[in-house]
Amino acid sequence: MTTFDTIYTKRQYLVTSVEDAKSLAKKHLKINGLSDVFSFGLPEVDDRYHVWRVPLTLHRRKAGEIVINAKTAAIDLDKSSNIEFLIRKTVEEINKEPKKRNAAKKIELSDLKNTILAGNSVNTIKYLPDESVNLVFTSPPYYNAKPEYSEYHTYDEYLELMRKVIKESHRVLSEGRFFVINVSPVLIRRASRNEASKRIAVPFDLHAIFISEGFEFIDDIHWVKPEGAGWAFGRGRRFAADRNPLQYKPVPLTEYLLVYRKKTDKLIDWNIRNHPNKQDVIDSKIGDDYERTNLWKINPSRYKKHPATFPFELAEKVIKYYSFKDDVVLDPFAGSGTTARAAISLNRRFVMCEISDKYVDLIKEETLLAGEVNIIKE
Repeated sequence: MTTFDTIYTKRQYLVTSVEDAKSLAKKHLKINGLSDVFSFGLPEVDDRYHVWRVPLTLHRRKAGEIVINAKTAAIDLDKSSNIEFLIRKTVEEINKEPKKRNAAKKIELSDLKNTILAGNSVNTIKYLPDESVNLVFTSPPYYNAKPEYSEYHTYDEYLELMRKVIKESHRVLSEGRFFVINVSPVLIRRASRNEASKRIAVPFDLHAIFISEGFEFIDDIHWVKPEGAGWAFGRGRRFAADRNPLQYKPVPLTEYLLVYRKKTDKLIDWNIRNHPNKQDVIDSKIGDDYERTNLWKINPSRYKKHPATFPFELAEKVIKYYSFKDDVVLDPFAGSGTTARAAISLNRRFVMCEISDKYVDLIKEETLLAGEVNIIKE
């Protein structure tokens, strides 16, 4: 007797196998005249609710679901896709252009060396060949948060810059690989007591750009800073003093790590199974000490040579979780080169874009131990 048999017996399930679940789903479709329309995905038992979930597919795309009570073998009509919905899906699929299947593609290792692209990243990324990097990780300039660091005439100008960088990054990113961006809403301080401060939801505007430029949203990870880290910006002090309704503003202790994947019809496992160097895949496996939730508690960093750095630990985790050994990691806004140093420590290669000559020299100085670094100027 198998483990599953024991569980099903103990819970008194009538539906005890994938075949049983498919058979019941097939009967349900036949009664409603849809038996020859849908294929089945892999049925799975949800033992929290004592149900089987049977995915319905059309042309390999999920089109609905049939939910079966595991104890009674009855179709749960309230939880299943209703027949009218399934009929509408059928009509939509019939009217769609058939999807062309891409020819089998071979993954090739990039031949890029450690490189600093000196100049505006919108222009310098153009020097990179198509699909020549394997991960993009960056923390772009905060919109007008610090005049000495970044200043834009309008928010639209800032978003247009980000769109161009995201678009070029999509071109140079290999198929099905990831773009991870560290970003947060930005507080624009008021100019006088007669004006209100403004908090701009930058991550949500960037999300729309990523989707329109050919990326799929994968995850939102929250970088959690220690309590007290946000008081320096003064947000929340007014409410703490007066406690009046409408004035409540929580002190922000988090930033987003938004994870996107270059859109493809291939599953994530495709990049693992077809990697040209199997040993690199094995050597890149994650140990037991990994982040199990999307709340990453990491202390902020301070670096006297740059006004806005992010923690080495943050870059290290992202590179470790979203790339293989010897992959090429691109940072379009390199700053002091934290991403480059993290890439080196994990046996990855780097491509850093940096507009400031001072920081180009700093990155070069701090990555000398990695050997030769190519510098390409705009």
